[in-house]
Amino acid sequence: MKPYYRSYNSYLKENFLCKVYKIPIDAGFSCPNIDGTVAYGGCSYCDNKSFSPNSRTAPRPIRDQILSGMKFYRNRFGAEKFIVYFQAFTNTHGSVDHLKRLYDQALAFPDVVGLSIGTRPDCVPEPVLDLLADYHARTYLWIEYGLQSIHDGTMADLNRAHAYAQFLDAVERTRRRRLRICTHVILGLPGETPEMMMQTADELARLNPDGIKIHHLYIAKNTALAKLHERRPIQTLSLEEYIPVVCDFLERMPASTVVERLVGELNEAYVVAPLWGQTKSEILRRIDREFERRGSRQGKRHLISVR
Repeated sequence: MKPYYRSYNSYLKENFLCKVYKIPIDAGFSCPNIDGTVAYGGCSYCDNKSFSPNSRTAPRPIRDQILSGMKFYRNRFGAEKFIVYFQAFTNTHGSVDHLKRLYDQALAFPDVVGLSIGTRPDCVPEPVLDLLADYHARTYLWIEYGLQSIHDGTMADLNRAHAYAQFLDAVERTRRRRLRICTHVILGLPGETPEMMMQTADELARLNPDGIKIHHLYIAKNTALAKLHERRPIQTLSLEEYIPVVCDFLERMPASTVVERLVGELNEAYVVAPLWGQTKSEILRRIDREFERRGSRQGKRHLISVR
């Protein structure tokens, strides 16, 4: 099949002359939405154990997580170099000195060629962005902002505890330093129509994003959303509904945007709904087939591009 979107795998091949894989780690951070810095309780849909393998076990030193990740990707995929992904919770939520100690631990490995820092747009004060700009000058660095939706009402209902305006502010300040930004979006959030999801797509497309991760809403066990689901079932997208929606979304993205993810990668043992019963590979094949059926691709409906 043709490449219908600009995948992260193809992007890495364009930028490196060897096999590069991303190692997710849990560096022991908390979240300002959990510890009371901005709110308590966290986002109602969030459980790091459902998507972050290193959060399912007792805390381990960063060094051990990276070494085990290197071993896994070398043995299974023939990986040669690595990007360390600070994945779990909010990985800029700390003092500059603390952040520097943790990031330096990851870069101490000769085969680590870069960092990817997952965080919230309300957790990047100027000194932190200055620190990331320093790393950007000497290694391959991405910052990943969780946005999920441009609709403040949706985010308030889910206790996200930041507004779209804060995301726009973070993007503007981050781009002043010429840092690469990957934005996370969730499709199928409670109360959102396909039209609302496409409004999020169009707004992001207007910003000409460097990268994007698209997730489907799933209800993780032991979350506030799961408790609400027990009392009043929440309608989640079926796979048959998700495929056309994600294709509609990608059609609106600029062709240059790197697509890092098209479906939430999770352990179904931690999930209440939806249970699609399909592998990631099969879901990606179905997305390709939908693009083929349409005669379409990423960027086909992208009309506006401004920075």
